[in-house]
Amino acid sequence: MGDAILTPIEKKPASFTASVVGAFGAFAGIFVGAANGSTLLGIVAGFVILAGLAYLAMEVLDESQEKMVRWGLIGLMGVAGFVLGGLPGLVVGLLFGWFFGWLIYWVGEGRYRAHLVPYLTPGQVLWHYTFRVICGAIFVFLITPILVVMPLSFNAEDFFTFTPEMLRFDPEGYSLKHYRDFLQSDDWQQALRNSLIIAPLATLLSVSFGTLAAIGLSQPHVPYRRAIMAILISPMIVPLIISAAGMYFFYSRIGLQGTYLGVVLAHAALGIPFVIITVTATLVGFDRSLTRAAANMGADPVTTFFRVQMPLILPGVISGGLFAFITSFDEVVVVIFVGSANQQTLPWQMFTGLREQISPTILAVATILVGISIALLATVEMLRRRSERLRGMSPG
Repeated sequence: MGDAILTPIEKKPASFTASVVGAFGAFAGIFVGAANGSTLLGIVAGFVILAGLAYLAMEVLDESQEKMVRWGLIGLMGVAGFVLGGLPGLVVGLLFGWFFGWLIYWVGEGRYRAHLVPYLTPGQVLWHYTFRVICGAIFVFLITPILVVMPLSFNAEDFFTFTPEMLRFDPEGYSLKHYRDFLQSDDWQQALRNSLIIAPLATLLSVSFGTLAAIGLSQPHVPYRRAIMAILISPMIVPLIISAAGMYFFYSRIGLQGTYLGVVLAHAALGIPFVIITVTATLVGFDRSLTRAAANMGADPVTTFFRVQMPLILPGVISGGLFAFITSFDEVVVVIFVGSANQQTLPWQMFTGLREQISPTILAVATILVGISIALLATVEMLRRRSERLRGMSPG
């Protein structure tokens, strides 16, 4: 099948470009105006200034002067940002200048339709980009708390807010003191040791039981497979507080409440559903004739599993194990119910610190945990792609 026919680029009226760019300018003016004490003035000024600049660029200046206009906008907004907000304002102004310089010509020259099929109506084109803006806004909404916490962990003061020195990018406003407090505090180090003991053991149990359960449930002759699968993955569905309360009453009856073994078993129960789901997804593309061929060659079931099946489903097993590790390492509700002060993990210590003594060391620990989670999720993504290549679902 041939390539899709794309829409030829057609220059748009200057009034259309000015109105669209002005609307974006008004939105940017909300933040600039709020930072300077007048949101309404920021909206009006943002619309008027950006609409005027867009009209000037499209109606008066020639297309060959695009580079000059874009660099001029970067310089102009950079200077305006520095006057209004100092060094941070300069950075924001430069970013705004780059963005609006690109936006004016992207809209004015009709480049926004360059990669779209020609039969789309204006309403469909609008929804095409509106949908992407909505997705981007949701992403920003989700990622902003993380982006705020990370720089705050380098605050030189014992505050949970940005100090004037930090906003000025003054080196004296930044420090590693909270990371040193984490490394030198006996309470934090004990919590770290507990997490490093509990999470790997819980992950090992989750991977072992979850992999065996997934392989067993993938066999077509197993009765009530769907019901058993629903029960095994129920810890993902049932509210965590209910699972924690149930584990507390059960473990207290059998003497496991307040023990390392109880916490490990509880976290293993939470991690097993992730292993089952990832391994089951990997087994979808597994060629069962390989196991039959190994049996015909005289291999027993254990040898067949480790020499034939395991190498092919290993990416799914490792992915499930990483999810189980993250679940155990970040979990706080169950460990509060099932554990005791001797099993206090990092998340529990963070919760205690927020409730009893507000210490910025929590921000440093949170940043470390975010870094660990990002590294593990990146590993999961690489393993997923490797699994797809092994099963022939994506090019090598």
